[in-house]
Amino acid sequence: MRIPLLDLKAQYQTIKKDIDDVLIKIAESQHFILGPEVEKLEKNICEYLNCKHAVGVSSGTDALLIALMAIGIKPGDEVILPTYSFFATAGVVARMNAFPVFTDIESVTFNIKPEDIEKKITSKTKAIIPVHLYGQSAEMREINEIARKYDLKVIEDGAQAIGAQYRDGRNVGNLGDIGCFSFFPSKNLGCFGDGGMVTTNNDILYEKIKILRVHGGKPKYFHKIIGGNFRLDAIQAAVLNVKLPHLNEWSEKRRQNAYLYNKLFIDANLAKETGVTEFNEGNKLLLPKAVYENEKSLINHHIYNQYVIRVEQRDELRKHLTENEIGTEIYYPVPFHRQECFAYLNCRDEDYTNSNFAAEKSIALPIYPELTEQQIEFVVCKIKEFIIDS
Repeated sequence: MRIPLLDLKAQYQTIKKDIDDVLIKIAESQHFILGPEVEKLEKNICEYLNCKHAVGVSSGTDALLIALMAIGIKPGDEVILPTYSFFATAGVVARMNAFPVFTDIESVTFNIKPEDIEKKITSKTKAIIPVHLYGQSAEMREINEIARKYDLKVIEDGAQAIGAQYRDGRNVGNLGDIGCFSFFPSKNLGCFGDGGMVTTNNDILYEKIKILRVHGGKPKYFHKIIGGNFRLDAIQAAVLNVKLPHLNEWSEKRRQNAYLYNKLFIDANLAKETGVTEFNEGNKLLLPKAVYENEKSLINHHIYNQYVIRVEQRDELRKHLTENEIGTEIYYPVPFHRQECFAYLNCRDEDYTNSNFAAEKSIALPIYPELTEQQIEFVVCKIKEFIIDS
């Protein structure tokens, strides 16, 4: 049984007519950059997230970059962020000639460790970038309290988390000064290429972000500030407008798949419960945990952009699953503090024990909405087979 890590063709078949129709509509209009479809998407995202403003941009990476530009990050400034994330989180800070300052992650959620943040604050610190990794909100109440205490801006990296909610029911991207999203095809809400969105409830930041998106020009060809080419194209916006009404349903199916994985792993005696952080006789696998799942007021507590387990012989297990035609990925094998390009920061490896553990032991399994129960059972069967034999 062949099971890919992600099957976008299966999703496309469920909405094929609507997608095809809108692509033809864009082709006939010959209006490709910004325009009505982008404006419609921005309005739809505001309504979906219950935020005041949304600005469509060219990618999730550019969403983070334009956010840093909007808050006035300058060379030599410091921005605090988790060492365990997709490279863009740290890369955009370095591109601004500022210094990324790394914290460790929490061992259950993989998100930034709030108690590490305050330890890293200096007179040069200007912002915090919490990452809502794998589709689960970071601990934003504590993060925002620290930010207020030290007068810092908070930029949410919600690239993997559109539709996820914090413990109080508020949407990710609506919790800090600026929210940043990616519409890369593999995301819960993905387009047909690169695309991103910036959200904010701040009128001043909103106006600045809109200007920065078009090279800093307002009106056209008149520039008081320097921006970039961060425009979202109409094709991507149109695809997203078709997909957005399905997003909650798709995220709920991912949650159901995650719960089934957890149940099957526990029934197979490979784990006793979710959220355990150390291997022992009863927990040969460490299963992910939705930390707010028992709070009745929360609907979309975790959207499972990725379903990530941790296992002792991770690389050997991945080889075994590949041989059985099961797709997997490692998110992420090298934390920022171990990346060669950040060697100049002179980070101490022992300060990031949770991140190092995650990088060495974690593996992502297929979790996409169209995954069948039989496919999930097959994945669990092959993992059990490997663990019993090893």
